[in-house]
Amino acid sequence: MPHFGTTSAGRLATCHKDLQTVMNHAIEHGPDFSILCGHRSKEDQNKAFEEGKSQLKWPQSRHNTDPSEAVDLAPYPIDWDDQNRFRVLAGYLQGVADVLYSNGEISHRLRWGGDWDKDYQEKDERFRDLPHFELLKED
Repeated sequence: MPHFGTTSAGRLATCHKDLQTVMNHAIEHGPDFSILCGHRSKEDQNKAFEEGKSQLKWPQSRHNTDPSEAVDLAPYPIDWDDQNRFRVLAGYLQGVADVLYSNGEISHRLRWGGDWDKDYQEKDERFRDLPHFELLKED
């Protein structure tokens, strides 16, 4: 059964409790994945922006809140060329989050960086961030 290593667990610990609940449940019951990033410092966020890995500068990213309202992750072992594994993992995580939300175990829904508008289509997205998940702020 997959579990988080020390590095992934430390990164996840910087995240909002709802993200921790979803990711901990998901790793116990599904495919293996690694946590790449939770909270980002000003330096890390601006570097991600400069490298084109983020569309936002500090402090506009959900990674910049404390605790972080965003998490980046990848299927393990990581193969950046296999985007379908990211999509399969995203569907699984969305399902886990939906069940936990419905059961009242978390108070936010999840949004994936491959489908920002949650219309189940990627082709209409101007920026695809397949490793990115964030808490959805509903009005």
